[in-house]
Amino acid sequence: LVDVEEMNYFASNGEGEVCIKGTNVFKGYLKDPEKTAEALDKDGWLHTGDIGKWLPSGVLKIIDRKKNIFKLAQGEYIAPEKIENVYIRCGLVAQVFVHGDSLQSCLIAIVVPDADVLPGFAKILGIQGSFEELCKNTKIKTAIISDMIKLGKEAGLKSFEQVKDVHLHPEQFTIENDLLTPTLKAKRAELKVLFQPQIDQLYANIQ
Repeated sequence: LVDVEEMNYFASNGEGEVCIKGTNVFKGYLKDPEKTAEALDKDGWLHTGDIGKWLPSGVLKIIDRKKNIFKLAQGEYIAPEKIENVYIRCGLVAQVFVHGDSLQSCLIAIVVPDADVLPGFAKILGIQGSFEELCKNTKIKTAIISDMIKLGKEAGLKSFEQVKDVHLHPEQFTIENDLLTPTLKAKRAELKVLFQPQIDQLYANIQ
């Protein structure tokens, strides 16, 4: 077991990420050193992503899963999936990718609005246009952010867990465009690479 400090699991307490090593463990991904380095450390230990706890009987029990967690500039730990699960309840939001890093003091998000709901909502605001045009409309963006923040407050999100700005994207994240895994989980690394220009612009606007 190894420490997972950001989730308060420490090997000294008999809790931590389960790592395995042996002849039965794979040697790495074929022609993909980057992915191999993510899974196997320099000593050949496979980091499973499972959080285990040693029981008095000597049995190793899986008690949690290592989550996508990162730290903001002020040192606050962020669990983006927890925040995304709150924002996805917003009727105008079909998909959301929350992003932040240790160089920034706040969070931003890439939001795919619901194509069935957005046109009707825009009409109420007196705004017309194609779905792509609606996604570029600042009034609509402000309304979506406002709704997300309201939901966040109701769900008990702390102020640093709330997004400060969003980019509205008209195209869904799918398995086909390589932004979702086969189990429909967001591919966070791929999303970050694809939306890096928008992420940079959002942070530039905030500053």
